[in-house]
Formats: sequence, structure tokens, C-alpha cells
Amino acid sequence: MNQIAFIFRQAPYGYATGREGVDALLATSVYTDELAAFFMDDGVYQLIKNQQPEKILTKDHTAMFKLCDLYDIEHIYVAETALSERNIDPSQLLMPVTVLAADEFRQALLAYPIKLMF
Repeated sequence: MNQIAFIFRQAPYGYATGREGVDALLATSVYTDELAAFFMDDGVYQLIKNQQPEKILTKDHTAMFKLCDLYDIEHIYVAETALSERNIDPSQLLMPVTVLAADEFRQALLAYPIKLMF
């Protein structure tokens, strides 16, 4: 089986990459259970609760991340530095995640030979 890391680095709106990334993540989970989602940099904004994208006339794709549990996507990692630099507390996120220090985050990411960045 292929081990695949989905890396989210961009804010959820203004780019289509977040929506495309979550679509790809959920679709890929049908074919392999050896995948993980990594959130770093502005990608942590993908996981913020109670977003109101309708105010900028766009759809809320971030709620789709809640489906990770239903799709048996268990490995969801968030860079601790990304949260602290943006003053985000893990309680503000849509779902439970594993918050990792920089070295741990890098080591977890290195465990996946295939990496897709969004």
C-alpha cells in the first residue's frame, strides 16, 4: 500500500487548493488507509470552527474535514508553531487533532514517501 501525506499550507479561501485538497484526501481514503493530513503555516486556518465564507460569497468546504472520522482518516497532524504564531488554541479547531512540535511534525511527515501539497 502507498503511504500518502496530504499537506495543507494555504488559507481556506482565496484559493481552490483547500477544497481540492479535502476532496482528494477523502477520495484517496477509499483506496488506502495509509494516509495522513498535515496542517502547517496558513493551512491551520482550514480547521477553524464557525467560519462564515458566505460573507465573501463562497462555499464552506472546511466542514468537509469533519468527514475524516467517517472515512477512517485517523492521522491528522497540526504544526504547533503554526498554531502559536497565529494565536490559535486547539479548542478552536473543528475536530480533535494531534498537535506536534516542529521536530515531531517533520519526523511524522518524513514517514510518508508520497506527499501532496495543497
